Amino acid sequence: MPQFQNRRQAGRELAERLRGRVGGTDAVVLGLPRGGLPVAAPVAEALGCPLDVLVVRKLGVPGHEELAMGAVASGGGRVINDDIVRELGLSAETVERVSARERAEVERRERAFRGDRPPTPLEGKTVVLVDDGIATGATMRSAVAAVRSFAPARVLVATPVAPAEAVAVLEGEADEVVCLATPEPFLAVGRWYVDFPQTGDDEVRALVDAHRAATAEEP
Repeated sequence: MPQFQNRRQAGRELAERLRGRVGGTDAVVLGLPRGGLPVAAPVAEALGCPLDVLVVRKLGVPGHEELAMGAVASGGGRVINDDIVRELGLSAETVERVSARERAEVERRERAFRGDRPPTPLEGKTVVLVDDGIATGATMRSAVAAVRSFAPARVLVATPVAPAEAVAVLEGEADEVVCLATPEPFLAVGRWYVDFPQTGDDEVRALVDAHRAATAEEP
């Protein structure tokens, strides 16, 4: 049976679990677009934290794109899997060429989601990475690694639903993982929502802008 009515309701439940762990301006909530933003918005609202977008792109090995040799993320963050690069004998030129292509895609998506506004600073902050669900964990692992390059104080992963094995892997990489449900068999993220429509660029932008405006109006 589905665990959540929709992403926003899942976000409210996630916020309750996070309450007391993080909050205020010392923390930043980052939603992974697109589906992570409708979950992240009520989390940031409830905890009184800034809300922003973290765009992550895998660096696929040329000819074997499903194999990640690293990842790039919003704000210029990059992580390289040196073991993969070394084992496959990949040149520095190859790594830089793939990185440049994926950075361009990150920048394109950032403009669509954020416009000209710069990313929220993460140094010294507790960063809460939010997605609407985690399947294999590959994207979230890349997100954790990329955020680490900005020298945050702590990195938390928060998601409504994920398989237990993915949670176990992420617990070894993030400072903390908060997951509301670990159903088995997992099947797919959308299986655990009653209402699971696609999230568009306009919705992502509207959620970030609305939170920013509401925060600016607070005394």
